Amino acid sequence: MVATKKNIPDPYEDVLKQILAEVVDLRKKIEINANLRLQKYHGNFHSGYFSKSACNLAHYLAMRQFDLRHLQDRLAQAGLSSLGRAEASVLSTFDSLIDVLQRATEKHYQRGEKNPCEYGFNRGQQLLEQHTIELFGSFHEHNEYGRAHVMVTLPTEAALDYSLVSSLLEKGMTSARINCVHDDPVIWQAMILNVRRAETEMGRSCRILMDLAGHKIRTGAITPGPSIYHIRVQKDRTGKVVTPGYLILTSNPKGAVADSTLFCVSIPKPLHQKLAEDLYLGFIDSQNKQRFLKVEKALSDTDWLVSCDKTAYLVSGCTLTLTAPKKTDDPISTDQFTLGEFTGEPLDIRVFKNQLLLLTPGNIEGKPAEQNKGLLIHPAQIGCTLSSVLEKLKIGQSVWIDDGKLGAVVEAVTEQGALLRVTVEKAGGVRIQSDKGINFPEAVFNLPPLTPKDLTDLDFICVHADLVGFSFVETLADMEKLMSELAKRNASELPVIAKIETNLAVKNLPDIILGTIGRHNLGIMIARGDLAVELGSARLAEIQEELLWLCEAAHVPVIWATQVLESITKKGTRSRPEFTDAAMAVRAECVMLNKGPYILDAIEALVSVMVRMHEHQRKKFSRLRALHW
Repeated sequence: MVATKKNIPDPYEDVLKQILAEVVDLRKKIEINANLRLQKYHGNFHSGYFSKSACNLAHYLAMRQFDLRHLQDRLAQAGLSSLGRAEASVLSTFDSLIDVLQRATEKHYQRGEKNPCEYGFNRGQQLLEQHTIELFGSFHEHNEYGRAHVMVTLPTEAALDYSLVSSLLEKGMTSARINCVHDDPVIWQAMILNVRRAETEMGRSCRILMDLAGHKIRTGAITPGPSIYHIRVQKDRTGKVVTPGYLILTSNPKGAVADSTLFCVSIPKPLHQKLAEDLYLGFIDSQNKQRFLKVEKALSDTDWLVSCDKTAYLVSGCTLTLTAPKKTDDPISTDQFTLGEFTGEPLDIRVFKNQLLLLTPGNIEGKPAEQNKGLLIHPAQIGCTLSSVLEKLKIGQSVWIDDGKLGAVVEAVTEQGALLRVTVEKAGGVRIQSDKGINFPEAVFNLPPLTPKDLTDLDFICVHADLVGFSFVETLADMEKLMSELAKRNASELPVIAKIETNLAVKNLPDIILGTIGRHNLGIMIARGDLAVELGSARLAEIQEELLWLCEAAHVPVIWATQVLESITKKGTRSRPEFTDAAMAVRAECVMLNKGPYILDAIEALVSVMVRMHEHQRKKFSRLRALHW
């Protein structure tokens, strides 16, 4: 009997049947495992039913327990849609794939009433977008095609300079962040008033996130040096002065507000009343040299801008003599005035690899190492603001300072503090400064999730903020504590941004999300600075991807934070690696910029990147916009 075409076995069909059987079996296992995971969270869903977001996250976690690499390769070889973009709607992705495979392998297959390609597949994306709008508001009109919000950390100047805040909104800021580590309620209130005013005048919404300080462990104060301010001038190659040194003289006891980047020192009111443009103030500097300050212009009712055309070392409390416009030694007034007191710049503490560093209680000021004829008398020391943790450290544990710029290990724990041996530093050593973060990745301190300061700040936040940032949250129990405190303040509707900053928080993220989303609006911040220290840079590159996937599966908006376009923000320079990082950041729902003198340039650059990249990419999905070569 001659075989007809219908009798010839189709090896491709057999391959599809085998894939179909695997996919169907995998889907069953995912549902079983997901249901088992969800059982422990029944008490968190008051309706008695799990939300679509909770179910989808459980399905995603169950799916990712399997190694699907071989199945992915075979799906791709068969020209079928892979499971690599299943985050937002796991079961719908499986149902669509099963539907295609059944139509290809079963001659009499009839689809049910529901079309799996339509039912639920887009629902996950819709829920994520809905939750994003609930947290961060609508997108700015000119940012319509860049589907990510821009958050900016407000500097203190935002409380004093309304034009800065309005410019931030004009450039594309949709969320303003206030870090409760810095400033106080008076400054915060002024910042918020400026943001609300800008919202009203510009017709744009801007949500306000206030971050609880938490147990942010930082370096303490450093012993000040001599009370001398070095006035620096800029010279060309021939030694000619091209830019004088500037500073501000103020009669305001609180200091100058006109330009906080310049050194400011107080003067008595009688002298302030005699000042006028082009007059000079003579003084003898610490090098016993005659120098003059030229009065340039009034900056406000209390502040004068002055300049010095020669390098000088201005001494705190020195004598000032008012002289004529021609800068002569003949005073135009017989009165002499005393310059206000100021503290010297902190001493320079610099350490190198293999050197010792003593970590002391926070009330002890830091200072450089003491040596005598090349012999170490006392190692360099720096205070730790949370002194109680020092006694809990163990020999061999790692310590990182200033976002990982300096790495060390604990060599001994004494009554004086923890003696560290420096293991990581850049060429030329590391300069230790005050108010820099300290990380102890391997230590367990069992600190309460909220500090007394957090609880006080929470009173203000619940009244004035749109979102509360939960620093150093690590467990679902921590979230329970914050939600309880919000309820006490009648603020249960205030959304929480859980800041993922530690290794333990990463491990517990599924538990934190599943135990929270059933009853409270939630967002996640990937705090990459602390995470890089906790996990290492290589591991962070992997983890930040996984966190995005988990949150997409839970339909929870993500804030991508720390050092985004940092070179532009701080120095006004552009870094190609940072632009690549910013292009990656657009897969989050919100991207955060830190404060800096060039923040307006950074916002403009970030919005440009977001608009361009969102034409090409949505999460992991390549949109294949037409290319024009």
